[in-house]
Amino acid sequence: MASIETATVPGIPALAVDYTGEGELVLFLHGIGGNRTNWKDQLDVLAAEYKAAALDCRGYGDSEDYEGGVTLDIFAQDVLRVMDYFGAEQAHICGLSLGGRIAQRFYAHYPHRVASLILADSRPDTMDTRSAEDRETFYTLRAKPLLEGKKPADIADKVALSLVAPDTGEAVLQKLRDSISALHAESYLKTIRANLDDDYAGDITLIDVPTLLIVGELDKLTPPELAKGMAAGIGGAQLSIIPNVGHLSNLEDPSGFNAALVSFLRKVKAAQSNSRKSV
Repeated sequence: MASIETATVPGIPALAVDYTGEGELVLFLHGIGGNRTNWKDQLDVLAAEYKAAALDCRGYGDSEDYEGGVTLDIFAQDVLRVMDYFGAEQAHICGLSLGGRIAQRFYAHYPHRVASLILADSRPDTMDTRSAEDRETFYTLRAKPLLEGKKPADIADKVALSLVAPDTGEAVLQKLRDSISALHAESYLKTIRANLDDDYAGDITLIDVPTLLIVGELDKLTPPELAKGMAAGIGGAQLSIIPNVGHLSNLEDPSGFNAALVSFLRKVKAAQSNSRKSV
């Protein structure tokens, strides 16, 4: 098991990042109800070959809260701060759900800083693929109870069950409950607004770096058909569907997720090596 350290990236707000290993930076971005600890299994696996790092987005985990609202562009700027802190000219960026949308937005602004993209259980940052009913369900389940005075822990069980496959074990469910219970309510509400209202940007057909799409076979929020469409729109993209898991594929089946991730990163590294040899 890798020895994981935590860094505080200075600035307003300060950002907490877990990291381990040496080499090219692989940066993990959590979903709207998560935090950096959701990526521990991935950091452990990658530490032997990469510098693997997992960010607490602003207002999450041990990162500071902040004044004013937030947008996907602001989250992308925070990713840039983290990369600069580690002195990384480029990074492999892996985002799950909202984290995948942040990864796409980062690429739209800073394509030269991206070595590859891994978009897990995510939706394109080019259009809202949800129906009005889906958007209302999302808001009602997550935001409405908090605005009525409940705490994140009060919604943790119901939200967790809505995300995973029906036969998900208790250990995984408890990790999700813990993540949701740890949410900073005010910052979480700001992120929900950004997720629902932030203008979509960019064009996935313009993504020109190696890209892996990972999705749970039973993901109801960002289903496999959506991932297939994204993979078809991104030139040369690979698609991995993890059997029998839902929206939190990295937590529900870390072995399957890691196998797809490591295989992809090794292919990218081999292609980079061959390209240097041919120059």
